[in-house]
Amino acid sequence: MPKFTGETGEKEADVKYKAILFDMDGTVLDTLRDLNAAVNRCMEHFGYPTQTIDETRQRVGNGSKRLLELSVPERTDGNKIGELLAWYLPYYNEHANDTTAPYPGIPEMMESLREKGLALAIVSNKPDRTVKELAAIHFPGLLETAVGENEAAGIRRKPWPDTLLAAAAELGVPIRECLYVGDSEVDVLTATRAGMDCASVLWGFRSREEIEAAGGNLFMTEPKELLAYILTA
Repeated sequence: MPKFTGETGEKEADVKYKAILFDMDGTVLDTLRDLNAAVNRCMEHFGYPTQTIDETRQRVGNGSKRLLELSVPERTDGNKIGELLAWYLPYYNEHANDTTAPYPGIPEMMESLREKGLALAIVSNKPDRTVKELAAIHFPGLLETAVGENEAAGIRRKPWPDTLLAAAAELGVPIRECLYVGDSEVDVLTATRAGMDCASVLWGFRSREEIEAAGGNLFMTEPKELLAYILTA
């Protein structure tokens, strides 16, 4: 993919950040109902108790395998987790867009950032294929790249910084000129490991207190506030 040039039809804004990297789940897309439905279908298939939507909310953010590990009874055998994962991944990929939608104001915010010449990307712990598919469906023409977990290509899931570093490299933008936007303690840790500034949104899956406990110190309550911050930083 060619490196981002900032050529979007308007003069590039004189701002601190040249690229904005967004987490997907809980940050730009409300995926919770589809995640909960897929987990519960998997639990039912294997004879385990189903999960409430709030339980799923607290368990997402560390990849599909960890989500399943936290959803089954303690001391469930690792081989069984592998069976669940092999069933869950294709099922979720098929149903990942049943009810998923952007949070209100997100597409408009992205359009404004693009008009100002900023490069945009999505990074996620979802499998790379699913990330690219959802990004293309919901944000056509707004993103330069979308990067998901892809162990086969050497891109590990967050909190390893691999997805952030890969996206920044694709964009050709230095780390110091990138802002990472997420909604969880995992996102704060990932940004720290990547050496990237981090803004935390409060409309997602974690509370302010949980994010602060991980070291988060920059919070946004709505997309308009995030847009204003980026354009004046």
